[in-house]
Amino acid sequence: MATVTRVDKRTYSAINPTSIFTSCSFHDSVVLVSYLVLLLSSSTITPSFGVSGVGEESGSYPKILRDEAVARLHQLGRVSDGDGYLERTFMSPAALRAGNLIREWMEDAGLRTWVDCLGNVHGRVEGRNASAEALLMGSHLDTVVDGGKFDGALGIISVLSALKVLKVNGKLGELSRPVEVIAFSDEEGVRYQSTFLGSAAVAGILPVSALKISDKSDVTIEDALKKNSIEITEEHLLQLKYDPKSVWGYVEIHIEQGPVLEWVGFPLAVVKGIAGQTRIKVTMRGSQGHAGTVPMSMRRDPMAAAAEAIYSLESLCKSPQDFLSFDGQCKSFSMESLSASLVCTVGEISTWPSASNVIPGQARSSPHDTVKFDNQPKGDDMGREAVVYEFSNQVYQICDRRSVSCTIDRKHDAGAAICDSELSSKLKSAAYIGLKRMTGAAIEDEIPVLMSGAGHDAMALSHLTKVGMLFVRCRGGVSHSPEEHVLDDDVWASGLAILAFIETQL
Repeated sequence: MATVTRVDKRTYSAINPTSIFTSCSFHDSVVLVSYLVLLLSSSTITPSFGVSGVGEESGSYPKILRDEAVARLHQLGRVSDGDGYLERTFMSPAALRAGNLIREWMEDAGLRTWVDCLGNVHGRVEGRNASAEALLMGSHLDTVVDGGKFDGALGIISVLSALKVLKVNGKLGELSRPVEVIAFSDEEGVRYQSTFLGSAAVAGILPVSALKISDKSDVTIEDALKKNSIEITEEHLLQLKYDPKSVWGYVEIHIEQGPVLEWVGFPLAVVKGIAGQTRIKVTMRGSQGHAGTVPMSMRRDPMAAAAEAIYSLESLCKSPQDFLSFDGQCKSFSMESLSASLVCTVGEISTWPSASNVIPGQARSSPHDTVKFDNQPKGDDMGREAVVYEFSNQVYQICDRRSVSCTIDRKHDAGAAICDSELSSKLKSAAYIGLKRMTGAAIEDEIPVLMSGAGHDAMALSHLTKVGMLFVRCRGGVSHSPEEHVLDDDVWASGLAILAFIETQL
């Protein structure tokens, strides 16, 4: 029988909510985010799992769900455009190689595969009734620059491992509905500063105008696709949208990207909802000049303006109550909750010409922001809008005072999404079943229920169908970093949970 190592029992009231943050650092970005509060119904810290001696006879399949899955995660983690670090951006050579590798694994699991005209990789099994509503599952195959090997990849590989187990058992064809796994081509938004390209297309919310968005080399999305022999037109893009009547729901497995599960000593959590987010790009233009000859009083320095704007953003997000006020009509969110949850980050700033002896002529930052989701998505979206509006006003005032011009472009908006209660309940039950198979004993503690401050493809898919998510513990809560790590047994736990969930469709 497997062994379970328990940690000391403490009440959840001992947790400091302000210290429990889910990482949400997107590449090239400003973040207005909401980090979570731990939402657990149990009053005690749950067990830390250490497992040995459990095999196929117990239905735990460690050779497929752990050993092979871990090996594939490491193999995929070596597919990179970077030399010595992991980088896979939309339609890059490494992204294409990763897609081909994932397609091989889909076929190994018994799925029919194809790649759509936005680079999403699909694998599908029809089950007993090909005309029934399909269960969609998956995550993203792209990464940030210098990213980790589990972000996105775990959600693809764990599902494929579970389906492979069903194939080995001869049960894959017994599914009562089709199951389709999708490896989305772009979730991070690194190359084009617009997240969820692949999943937004499937959900039918990607505008045709997005095809004309350019990267830093002035290569449009349309150009990038054509370069890889993929023709895309407005008609093709519209055809990517799934008919809502053909879809039963979407489920995503993802690393937590935060420290809560490690802190409470539990490998899995059900996700209650996902915070909304907005990405904006701020460009400031001044007067380029000689650093040694232009008097300070006569300078139009966009770098200095950008620095002031960054400081203003920090002040706004630390104490929004000092800047925002609402009349009695705004009852859908509270200033207290906004103040407790708001986080802002400028992820990049660039200047031209970037020389030590030159006053720059242009400064540009590419921020993204997200704000707390707290069971009131409309209210939280309103709070996010208020913060973005106030920050924009501050930027314009700074530019006027410093005699520089400025433009603010909204690059991405995603409203807060709440996970479906039925799917969440099924995922919680599946997590119990999976952990019982893993440990050989019943799990008495409550499965944690968390909010997600980070964005996920499930946000886009929520416009198409009901969504559910399962979080997997990651070491130190570190993500978007080469230090990102998931224990082998936690990979196993995620595979067992998703296998138990898929088995409900038998």
